[in-house]
Amino acid sequence: MMKNATTQGQVLSGFRVLDLGSFITAPYAAMLLAEMGADVIKIEKPGTGDPFRAFGDGLYSSHFQAHNRNKRSVALDFTKPSGRAALDTLVSSADVLLINVRPGVEEKLGIGAQRLQALNPRLVYCAITGYGADGPYAERPAYDNVGQALSGWLSMFHEGRDARVAGPAVSDALTGLFASMGILGALLEREKTGRGRKVEVSMLEATLAFATEPLGKLFASGKPVPFYSRAAASQSFLVTCEDGHRIALHLSSPDKFWKGLLKAISREELSQKYSDRSARVARYDELALDLAEAFAQKKRDYWLPLLEQNDVPFAPERRLEELADDPQVQHLDVFYDMMHSHYGSVRAAHRPVRYDGDNHSNFLPPPALGEHTQEVLVEAGLDTDDLEKLANEGAI
Repeated sequence: MMKNATTQGQVLSGFRVLDLGSFITAPYAAMLLAEMGADVIKIEKPGTGDPFRAFGDGLYSSHFQAHNRNKRSVALDFTKPSGRAALDTLVSSADVLLINVRPGVEEKLGIGAQRLQALNPRLVYCAITGYGADGPYAERPAYDNVGQALSGWLSMFHEGRDARVAGPAVSDALTGLFASMGILGALLEREKTGRGRKVEVSMLEATLAFATEPLGKLFASGKPVPFYSRAAASQSFLVTCEDGHRIALHLSSPDKFWKGLLKAISREELSQKYSDRSARVARYDELALDLAEAFAQKKRDYWLPLLEQNDVPFAPERRLEELADDPQVQHLDVFYDMMHSHYGSVRAAHRPVRYDGDNHSNFLPPPALGEHTQEVLVEAGLDTDDLEKLANEGAI
């Protein structure tokens, strides 16, 4: 049966998602569905909730906020009999359930796919793991850096002996993206078959799958992929100007961009030194030094209009704190602010997908722990006696 008509770009309006996840992968996948209008119920342990809540003062850390917008929180201990019964009631009318645990843990908790899909055959059950359902690594714990390392991803972005790892979580985010994609495919199929699916996504496979180009090069050549090979082939550079600010360049393969760059920086003689694209690719290290020397002569604001006038693919490097002031970011209406009644202002980015021009996803702020427990359980049909039993047993 098709769901209710949507408003304000909420294409998943009428679909209910139960998020039993923690940290990033499952919560992020659920949030992506929420940003498209799904009613996402976050099931959390009473008292502590998602461990990400406590990554700061109190139970509303920035880490938690980042992955739990547009959700309602139910503090429910489903390891207790009354809590299990309440969860089963929620499952019976849900469209999707997500969980990210090591294989077998869901069965020990009594929330395995077979049991829950027997209660609700239409349920799309998404299980996210580090390494897959089985295999020699299946029982190992897995977090983002483990996924990056094992998939080959980290080897393409870090070299040398420095033990520090730069940048945000990559494997976690990619796993959440692929999980949401798998869920959407299962929901679409369910409209034809009437039955749900068990969707399985591992961090290893998700991160590995995102490396399509380097894997393609490896398989085609049979040789290891050099560290700067992608940048050399795409003619990508990050040059530092006289004032320390940087500019990204991506010349790709059209010769017009190379000619435009040389005109912009008044270095046409470099066309003799690097006679064609193959020479520029082969001598990428040398070319990078020449461009670095050229851009270091002037401040960034001097170069930007010249690059634009000559149709060079470029962008000034923005730091996160500078994004809100960028003219194009402002034009696209990327950021929004919401007020939580207890925790105050929350700022975030709207979803990157627009439906008929609408990208707004500022429906609900990240919830306080258990903020919607009674609201959701009453909607599910529980009465005062049921709630009292749950409270007496310590399940809510």
